[in-house]
Amino acid sequence: MNQPTRIDRRTMLRTAAAAAAGFSIIPRHVVAGSGRPAPSDTLRIAIIGTGGQGVVNLKALFQEDDVRVIAIADPNEESDLRAWYYGGSAGRLPTQKLIDDTYRQKDGDAFKPVKAYVDFREMLEKEKEIDAVLVATPDHLHGYVSLAVLQLKKHLYCEKPLCRSIYEVQKVVAAAKAAGVATQMGNYGHSGEGLRLFCEWIQDGAIGPVREVHAWATFPPLNTFKEQPKETVPTPPGLNWDLWLGPAAERPYHPAYTPVTWRPWHDFGTGMMGDFACHHLDPAFMALELGYPDTVEAVHYGAGKETYPFAATIYMEFPARGERPPVKVTWYDNGLRPPTPEELGATRRLGPHGILMVGDKGKILGGGWSQSPRLIPEEAMQAYKRPPRTLRRVKGHHRDWIDACKGGEPSSANFETVGRMVEVVLMGAIAERIGEKLHWDQAAGRFTSARANELVTPTFRKGWEV
Repeated sequence: MNQPTRIDRRTMLRTAAAAAAGFSIIPRHVVAGSGRPAPSDTLRIAIIGTGGQGVVNLKALFQEDDVRVIAIADPNEESDLRAWYYGGSAGRLPTQKLIDDTYRQKDGDAFKPVKAYVDFREMLEKEKEIDAVLVATPDHLHGYVSLAVLQLKKHLYCEKPLCRSIYEVQKVVAAAKAAGVATQMGNYGHSGEGLRLFCEWIQDGAIGPVREVHAWATFPPLNTFKEQPKETVPTPPGLNWDLWLGPAAERPYHPAYTPVTWRPWHDFGTGMMGDFACHHLDPAFMALELGYPDTVEAVHYGAGKETYPFAATIYMEFPARGERPPVKVTWYDNGLRPPTPEELGATRRLGPHGILMVGDKGKILGGGWSQSPRLIPEEAMQAYKRPPRTLRRVKGHHRDWIDACKGGEPSSANFETVGRMVEVVLMGAIAERIGEKLHWDQAAGRFTSARANELVTPTFRKGWEV
């Protein structure tokens, strides 16, 4: 395989002005008699990362007639995902075929094949017509890739948890604000009805001041490794391993890292909390307007030298906010969860994903991803007079971002809105690695622990510094 073209930061910055010229979208109009959006009204999107989650996002974009994916980039040609929850296959070649087959049917004589690249930097340099970029790489590349996109002032959608480190989250949020582009994080429950009901009911005083929050997630283990494998395994044909590593420290290829199995590794992922807490704790951050916690502590099981634990309970104590009282937030994963509330009775149990808010006057129980909140017991739900809707409803997570790209209201899960929550989630991941109660200095904006502060900013491989 030929080595892909390398593009450094200076080259990226030099091309920013030229790329920005193609940034605006002409107001909507439709080609007469065709029923299709005019080319000038079509949002041209590139996807960086065509693994399982990249394909999930792609299929959501297929539902929008005023969007076309015109370019993709991934260092991997193809992965067999039949053993994982995604199923099928993914990677650059299957995704390229899926896009071309889909748009050939939709566009007829106007069909144009998608451009496919190994190196996303080459794609960003060459494809001047890109209006927006969707990032679905492993976590360790989110920060570097997002900053490269934002330097070019492209609209940006990035999968959760936005970045792998607190430092990178802060850099990306600041860069997005400076670029003035439309952003969205991939915690899709943020665009659902459940999140808005949580917020409106809490604002209405449905359960009184909230003093406790419990949230949990259950997921099968992705691997059992605790440190780097010792055996040497040939790199599969079609995988540019150096490019896949990106900012992470060099190590030989091994299937323990990819596909999908990268999530538990410190160098690549953010563990169970990073994977799910951006979904399941979202209602607490929105409804209770949580900031940074005063303390974070983790009790975990099965942690490795280089991997996050198989299961953990993470305790966070948040200070009062104005008239709102302090809140204790507890996160549980992989089979750990809070005691079943007595309001559910003797026959009901908590599901594998969920959130429970405990107030002075009652409790709200919801599923994962902010789904289906209910006051408990059911008699309380039936007696509750719901307040008027006060929050904007959206037509879908990707649709919300697309509309923002075209000059509409900022998307619901824009980086500035969700950035603080992501930082706190990553504080929990740091607590899992440190193994001691951590104190956050609100005034200084840092931990009182030197060991914890070292993990706020990771070490970047030379040439991939953020």
